Amino acid sequence: MPYRIAVILDKARLERIKGTGLEGIVKDLYGGCLKVIELNVPDDIAQRILKEFPRARIDARGFIEETPVAFKRELFEVIVQLRSIGPEVFGELLKPERLSRVKEAAAKEDEYLPPPNIAYCG
Repeated sequence: MPYRIAVILDKARLERIKGTGLEGIVKDLYGGCLKVIELNVPDDIAQRILKEFPRARIDARGFIEETPVAFKRELFEVIVQLRSIGPEVFGELLKPERLSRVKEAAAKEDEYLPPPNIAYCG
């Protein structure tokens, strides 16, 4: 089964991809109130993500959800760095040194995770 992962974009993130090929793959959710980039995740990578982050799960739509905020932040950084949403993104993201930084930051989320700053769309 093909899996997917979505990265939510705020205004700052949208600015960082403006003028790149990534801008063309942004999708609207909720009438355009949220913008996302969706990535296909091969089965072996999905299983590794689930193993590395025990709270992560696959929802009924096949999306990998409840990954740490640090994971999604780093995923976005890799997307911007590589200007791609291809399989090479996960190869870079799951390199041991990068993954260890993500896991360290994710552990801190258990101590305190501030609420997101989401502006009302209306």
